Amino acid sequence: MKTYLSLLVLCCHTLIYGQLPELHATVDMPFDFGTEVQQKWKQREVLLDAIEKGTKNWDNLSVAEQSLFEKYDETYSSMWATEGDGCSWYCGAGAYEVQTSSALKASSKITYATQNLTDFSYQTAWVEGVDGDGIGEYIDVRFKAEHPRVTTIRIANGYVKSKKAWKNNSRVKSLKMYVNQVPYALLHLKDVYALQSFTLPAPLGHADRSDFEKLKEKGDWSIRFEILSVYKGLKYEDTVISELFFDGLDVHCLSGGTLITMEDATVKTIESLKTGDCIRSYNMETQQYEASEVLEIATATHEHLIDIVFSNQKRIRCTSDHPFLSVSNTWSSYTPLKTQQEYHLSKVVPLTEGSSLLTEEGPLQINRILPVVTPEITYTIVRLKKNHTFLANGVITRIENPKSHKHIMNPSQETTE
Repeated sequence: MKTYLSLLVLCCHTLIYGQLPELHATVDMPFDFGTEVQQKWKQREVLLDAIEKGTKNWDNLSVAEQSLFEKYDETYSSMWATEGDGCSWYCGAGAYEVQTSSALKASSKITYATQNLTDFSYQTAWVEGVDGDGIGEYIDVRFKAEHPRVTTIRIANGYVKSKKAWKNNSRVKSLKMYVNQVPYALLHLKDVYALQSFTLPAPLGHADRSDFEKLKEKGDWSIRFEILSVYKGLKYEDTVISELFFDGLDVHCLSGGTLITMEDATVKTIESLKTGDCIRSYNMETQQYEASEVLEIATATHEHLIDIVFSNQKRIRCTSDHPFLSVSNTWSSYTPLKTQQEYHLSKVVPLTEGSSLLTEEGPLQINRILPVVTPEITYTIVRLKKNHTFLANGVITRIENPKSHKHIMNPSQETTE
């Protein structure tokens, strides 16, 4: 009964009032793939090559060179990449199936196929394949039951590989969004040359993730995006979307066996932790430890983990963007720019060999950081009743994404749970 509660409420609202909730896009990042930017990326490639050959190193970069990497993140393979090679939601999210109602036939060497929507490249695009503006054409995305939950939809609207191509082709003005074939919301995009996003009112996906094997037995779920209206192109009627991708919960995790400090100073492995348990949390403002109740736990199969080995030979295995509190009371991670983005933190410093982290027993230095090549089932605390921190193997770390919880309803209200 609880499974489709929010969808039933939404459907009743639609039947009674004759309208769907309306979501308006926010602008994430303006696009610029012009000549000057291309030159900057070439400079960055030359600099990376010099670092790889040993003629340069990260410690002696000039201010201008540091600024180059701050603007053009070193984890990105090219200026067309939507995601860097560092850890992201997609490291743990896994694959999902995408189908479209139509696609324009290839022209010479340029394709407009469905797969261009999810190739993580701004250089390619999906173009609907019917006469006219493509009103009524749609994109279907199907997720496995165990897929991490979605909280954000990101769209590169139009043919963004150049400003000229973007103006010449039609762009989506509004989409009708369905969840499991039931109308969910109207999505309104701006007519801007920029990456846009929608933050959903509640996470989509299965919330009860405490038993990963049982989670896999739950039903698959889907999202459909149907074109309702468009911004007209100057030259072509074809409506274009260059990229469609997501962000969400359940992937910034710790490996099984990680010990979580409880309120009474005993420890539990993170995989045996349950909602309602009281753990020890660190209050960043008072710098005191306090008891806090666990409200939500998540699990996922994750790739690209790292092993952090400390001077006392203790270890933590985690995703590379997982933040830990440094001795300077600043958050740190192996991929700081990604952590800053994913956790909505104003500052994250690099976690390197020689860094010192804050623990219950004082500072603890990192001796080595090693890559983990095999995928593992991982776990994380998503919500606490108080504070945003907990102790993992004695080290102060952070719950998954505290600032996003202002958008998150009670799990019983979530769409597929």
